[in-house]
Amino acid sequence: MNPASSRPRVRFKGTPLLDNIFRDQVILITGAAGSVGQELVRQLLPRQPAEIRGLDNNESEIFLMSDRLRDCAFTAFLGDVRDGQKVAAVARGVDMIFHCAAFKHVVLSEYNPFDAVQTNIMGVQNVVQASVDNGVKRVIFTSSDKAVNPTNVMGTSKLMGERLMTAANVVSRNHKQRFSSVRFGNVLGSRGSVLPIFLDQIKNGGPVTVTDPGMTRFIMSLQRAAQLVLEGAIMAQGGEVLVTKMRAVSIMDLARVLIDLLAPRYGHDPLKVDIKIIGAKPGEKMYEELMSAEEVGRSLELEEMFVVLPAFRAIYRNIDYSYSGETGRKVERPYNSGQEQLMSRRDIESFLRDNKLLPEDLLPAREGPRMTAAAS
Repeated sequence: MNPASSRPRVRFKGTPLLDNIFRDQVILITGAAGSVGQELVRQLLPRQPAEIRGLDNNESEIFLMSDRLRDCAFTAFLGDVRDGQKVAAVARGVDMIFHCAAFKHVVLSEYNPFDAVQTNIMGVQNVVQASVDNGVKRVIFTSSDKAVNPTNVMGTSKLMGERLMTAANVVSRNHKQRFSSVRFGNVLGSRGSVLPIFLDQIKNGGPVTVTDPGMTRFIMSLQRAAQLVLEGAIMAQGGEVLVTKMRAVSIMDLARVLIDLLAPRYGHDPLKVDIKIIGAKPGEKMYEELMSAEEVGRSLELEEMFVVLPAFRAIYRNIDYSYSGETGRKVERPYNSGQEQLMSRRDIESFLRDNKLLPEDLLPAREGPRMTAAAS
């Protein structure tokens, strides 16, 4: 059992962005054809930027985006963040960059570490250098929970990306520039997340594969992840890491809820869809961490985020690290999914429904608690 958290339960109010700093701005999104990149584009367009530039090395996806958004202020660029000259060229005249391009799969990075370094570390360096050379005012790096106490190549590379962003802010002589990071956990519904994997397994009648019955994770919707990245851009003072508050879930409970909801829709008896324990993958943690013990002493708590202040402050300027929504509560312990209150199965179902993470035609009508195979 996980200990009940003394920290207040996270409530996401979905507060609209009141400060539209994006209007009339030229915004570059790297990894624009990815799940978070595409959602950022969708949320930014109504805020009337002068132009959104999307950079991605996925030719088919960036082409489809360009075609779909041909009547919008969107320009597609085919290229890779490993190519410093390309990044510098695309960044000319840009006011703001959201750096989302990255290798995200732990196992693939373990077996291809040099490629992970090229994209996740050298790619960040290229974005930083292009930003400095072109005087980009705000640069936001989308990081990962795996950057906290990393146990694998991917997490280590994302931690280095955070440190490069903070270092860029420390040494910047341009007082108008801000380099910051936003760190969050699992985005359900994004490509590569556990949700589409579970859906395919349930559609085929199982088994549904879970690495370990005690494994917990932080989860959020794609829409909320993108919104918090935009809010991070508004709040960032420079050099800090903005840590999103998220709900924690047992992966076993998530699997059971999905089986109960969807197995009948695919013509299967939920009681006959097995859950198979396959063991943790190399470098995989039993829980997710969004803030380490070392970071606790230099962190602030806001209503919907934590702010990890830089250990080394800017050399050429004094930065006032004050934020709207500060709670005044002292951060006293690390933020990891093994220490937070876990969502109940009813909460998980509501989360999936409310965030439209499952096909509407597959969802049964809302009803009372159901008995699962494992609980019967």
